[in-house]
Amino acid sequence: MSVEVLPLAITMMAGPQIMSAIILVTTPHPVRASLAFLGGVAVSVIVGIAIARGVFALVGSNVSIGKASDDSSIGKIVQYVLIALLLAAILRNYVKRATIEPPKWLGSLMSAGPRLAFKTGLLLIILMPSDILIMLTVGANLEQHKEGVGGAAVFVGATLLVAALPLLALLLFHRRAQRAMPRAREWMTHNSWIVNILCCLIFIAIIH
Repeated sequence: MSVEVLPLAITMMAGPQIMSAIILVTTPHPVRASLAFLGGVAVSVIVGIAIARGVFALVGSNVSIGKASDDSSIGKIVQYVLIALLLAAILRNYVKRATIEPPKWLGSLMSAGPRLAFKTGLLLIILMPSDILIMLTVGANLEQHKEGVGGAAVFVGATLLVAALPLLALLLFHRRAQRAMPRAREWMTHNSWIVNILCCLIFIAIIH
């Protein structure tokens, strides 16, 4: 697998995904909830990449996306469309910044147990359009390099590392993290429009 897709692991967890991970380390049982969340993320990412790899294995020989240097190639056209959609999302988030709020389901994670945490990690990945797009990108990359799903092990590991950062911070800096995480959660809750814009900018930088 090309190392070019590795930075996408950051985008996989950007937005509500990392907000969920931060909230879970503030629950009554942070370690168990966070580990369950990571398990859900792992299952979702691996299955998603496997499906994407299978799709491109079936259609890869019949579909040509053209060379990246060719401005008229399908690959370039898709890239331009994605950038246009992301710019539109940035504009929308900025214009509606005063009314944008994080999803209400994030509040339910305040007292989440392992079962809800696992379900959240599982569904967050497979239901996020941006994450679906990233897994399709990884699947296409695997097909291009004629690798199996195992070729995405580093990407999956990088995604889980990003998802585990709040838990690692809690384990390494216990008291400081206990004080910092609620503040980080509150800031992200009240400034979710900034988080959304940053996610879009990161994705544009990666796919450009």
